[in-house]
Amino acid sequence: MVAGVVATACAVVAPATASAQGFIYNQHQPRANRAKLIDDNHMLVQATEIDYDYNNSRISAVGNVQMFYNGTSVEADKVIYDQKTKRLHAEGNIRMTDAEGKITYANIMDLSDDYRDGFVDSLRVDTEDQTRMAATRADRSSGNYTVFDNGVYTACAPCKDDPKKPPLWQVKGARIIHNQQEKMLYFENAQIEFFGVPMAYLPYFSTPDPTVKRKSGFLMPGFTSYTAFGYGVEVPYYFALAPDFDATFNPRFTTKQGVLLQGEFRQRLQDGAYQVRLYGIDQTDPGAFKGLPGDRQFRGGIETKGQFALNDKWTWGWDGVLLSDYYFMSDYRLAQYKDPFGSFMSLPTEAISQLYLTGVGNRSFFDARTIYYLSFSGNQNQVPVVAPVIDYNNVINSPVLGGEFSYRFNFTNLTRETAVFDPITTLASTSALCSLTSADPLARTPSQCLLRGMPGTYTRLTAEAQWRKSFTDPFGQIWTPFASVRADAINADISNQPGVSNFLPVGDTQTVRFMPTVGLEYRYPFINVQPWGTTTVEPIAQVIIRPDEPKAGKLPNEDAQSFVFDTSNLFAVDKFSGYDRVEGGSRANVGVQATTQFDRGGSIKAMFGQSYQLFGLNSFAVADVTNTGVDSGLQNPRSDYVASLAYSPNRTFTFSVRSRMDEATRNINRFEAQASANFDRWSASVTYGDYAAQPELGYQARREGIMTTGSLKVVANWVVTGSARWDLQSNNINQYVFGAGYVDDCFVLAANYVSSYNYSVGSTPPVLNKTYLLTLGLRTIGNNSVNF
Repeated sequence: MVAGVVATACAVVAPATASAQGFIYNQHQPRANRAKLIDDNHMLVQATEIDYDYNNSRISAVGNVQMFYNGTSVEADKVIYDQKTKRLHAEGNIRMTDAEGKITYANIMDLSDDYRDGFVDSLRVDTEDQTRMAATRADRSSGNYTVFDNGVYTACAPCKDDPKKPPLWQVKGARIIHNQQEKMLYFENAQIEFFGVPMAYLPYFSTPDPTVKRKSGFLMPGFTSYTAFGYGVEVPYYFALAPDFDATFNPRFTTKQGVLLQGEFRQRLQDGAYQVRLYGIDQTDPGAFKGLPGDRQFRGGIETKGQFALNDKWTWGWDGVLLSDYYFMSDYRLAQYKDPFGSFMSLPTEAISQLYLTGVGNRSFFDARTIYYLSFSGNQNQVPVVAPVIDYNNVINSPVLGGEFSYRFNFTNLTRETAVFDPITTLASTSALCSLTSADPLARTPSQCLLRGMPGTYTRLTAEAQWRKSFTDPFGQIWTPFASVRADAINADISNQPGVSNFLPVGDTQTVRFMPTVGLEYRYPFINVQPWGTTTVEPIAQVIIRPDEPKAGKLPNEDAQSFVFDTSNLFAVDKFSGYDRVEGGSRANVGVQATTQFDRGGSIKAMFGQSYQLFGLNSFAVADVTNTGVDSGLQNPRSDYVASLAYSPNRTFTFSVRSRMDEATRNINRFEAQASANFDRWSASVTYGDYAAQPELGYQARREGIMTTGSLKVVANWVVTGSARWDLQSNNINQYVFGAGYVDDCFVLAANYVSSYNYSVGSTPPVLNKTYLLTLGLRTIGNNSVNF
């Protein structure tokens, strides 16, 4: 026996060879080079002292032992390797790291040299994905099974200040069996603890081990309740069918209506992915929905979506929804938005089925799609079918006449079965005036109603070309001449329904609309540089020359109904929001813009201006079927004044104000103020709005309200959020959300209270719907939610 090799010693051992010729000893070669001497069939041992027992074929390594074999390293105070039995015995401060990055800590370890069999006392295992296991003893057999006695499993990191403190959650089991071949963990007599306190007992349960990303098996159940179906329990089962596709089957067992079957199939292909979801229930008590769409035996639906890439510029896809009745999704709480914690929140009022093709170039964009809106409120005959809508725009890469030339196209075709009227008077008979069942079609007049949607088929093709060029003269003045030409070809086949002829000519009408435009924009920036920052004051003037809007107010308006006049569109050549209206008449827009940029951060930006109708017909003074532009502040030859101010002293605070003031009386017609703050632990925003009455649009009284949102990080990982809308005119908080939750890398706990409006058929006012949600999520085990 050779003993007493002191200082750092190194031995390379062939484990299957008992002969001393299998030992390679190199004491003086640097460690980096020593590792290169070995391969997967040899074991490298380094220690302060290495003893060789040639008679018994044993190697004893003592002091700072490091051993490397087959991608696994073992560190310990002492290691004994028996070449005859091929057993490895380690003691003291053991740290074993396998090829997958899993780290095992222990006091005593006795394993075969291939690590297939043996036992470990007082161990702790840390995996590469930050999961941890500990046990008083672990026995390994057949290279596959590891049995942990008195085992503990968690996906939470230990407390940095006190590593002995219990983790946020952990699962304890009398025995935890790890089947490496199945990649499953089986828990016997298990209990789930939170902060070291037992909260739930499970005689038996199993979960995939942390290395598994996808594996067939049961998922965490979900609980929900609602008046329509009572209490419901979902028990999802996940099918990992192949690397590229999977499925989930999650039946919901309800107390009032039986079993709601749900299933989803997902597949990822080389160029995209798609999914299909099915619903179906044979209701045990359809009479509970008496008088409602749900009063039927079978109810169900199908949802599908997909998106695929044709190349790096083109994608196509679809979204599809088909239901037995429009209340199905609402009655069974199936279509819901999510909150920041991952819980489900408010119910949407519609679903979209569409087929689309999109292309994006360096300076161009193309989008074509057909859209079918499925209304959850039952007014399906008043919702248009868009088939198709096509948009294309392109900016020419090279200059044209020294300037930028661009062009765009839009093609829209939509069909609606029934006209959509909206009352704008305060008469007691308003609902009758605009009701579809009104006996007097003459009651539906522009002075009493708006025609929000025309019945029939509407087709429009729009083509527009634009050119502009900017240059700066020797005095620093910026001149930008521009020109555009637009043409619209319109075909409107309007159904002769009661009251429609009071707004539009019924029957088939063809129209060609042509709008040429030339203009000039002038800017003269004045710059003042101070030690504290730079201020730029820039007067702006814009003159636009064009003819009157052809057939103003006598054509359908489907996509240009939304309009707010403020500083954001003061210098827009065409201020309408869509293609169905085109601004006509010559106009001048003037204003001044000032910006201050502080050297130490922060900025102030302000704008003030007004618009003037120079000559021709003022498009905003012409009432169309929706009165768009009327009461907007642009209907007079001299518009209202518009102003805005934004101040951001740093990244924490932002303040902004927007207002529109009557040109004659100086009364405030529109005022909005917003303030927000974002700190490390909390954020908040407050928005105040004050809007004058707009009788021509149906707003008979002044509107005033406050919207607040906020979130607070109470302590590390604990967050409280909330929002509320306060109607100051009626002194009523009419919408609010409150939530609190804990979120970290291993655990999610969230509770939410949500109020939202549920809409029904006809003129019935919306009903305030209240929902309570509770979500619990344990990383690597699953999420569970309760909705009631």
